[in-house]
Amino acid sequence: MNDRHFDELATRFAEKIYGGAKGAIRLAVLQADLAEALPDRPLRILDIGAGLGHMALWLAERGHQLTLAEPAAPMLDGARARFAEAGQTATFIQAPWQDLLGQLTERYDLVLCHAVLEWLAEPESILPVLHQLTAPGGWLSLAFYNRDALVYRNLLKGHFRKLRSNRLEGEKQSLTPQKPLDPRELKAQLEPMWLVESESGVRVFHDYMPKEFQGKAELLDLLEMELAHRRHPTFAGLGRYLHWVCRPR
Repeated sequence: MNDRHFDELATRFAEKIYGGAKGAIRLAVLQADLAEALPDRPLRILDIGAGLGHMALWLAERGHQLTLAEPAAPMLDGARARFAEAGQTATFIQAPWQDLLGQLTERYDLVLCHAVLEWLAEPESILPVLHQLTAPGGWLSLAFYNRDALVYRNLLKGHFRKLRSNRLEGEKQSLTPQKPLDPRELKAQLEPMWLVESESGVRVFHDYMPKEFQGKAELLDLLEMELAHRRHPTFAGLGRYLHWVCRPR
């Protein structure tokens, strides 16, 4: 199994991930968490697997210095266009994460790694690289596809045969990740290098709502309720994604 890039799926990715309430909730939770965690001063920020640059642009508009690294040319072109349209500048690097230590000579105050681990053949292999790229006293913003949520979703649908076979990865050309992450395993892998300071669920209830209720719900209400429950001790772990803000040990 190889790492998955999105050269051929950039348009579909944009529509599916950011074309509706799912993307709006994702951005709202990530932005709320980072606004709470980060100091009120300009930071040097590296966005690994930056995609179309949604989070990077939000940070650039708040006065931070952004470097976007993305292996898929169509995605990086989309990010460049988004920055240009907003009148913002950044450094853009077309490269997979494996090449970054050879190309980057500095450490960053904040490293973003959002929706990357679940597309890697060996997700744990990126963790030391993230640590080497983060400055002492800096932050890692880590968002990943939550295997627990995928299991729960399949339970609700009665997909018991699929669960018994333990085959939850997405099919080829699917936007279901190839390596959904078990949060307990990931936390154990992070432990030697990182202290997890905050944990939030992303879409802790939206994806479980019946379609008819999803269609009737106002976006502002969805955002309010998702933000209010993103750290609830019962509901946070059901988030389709989990967002952890970490500090290097």
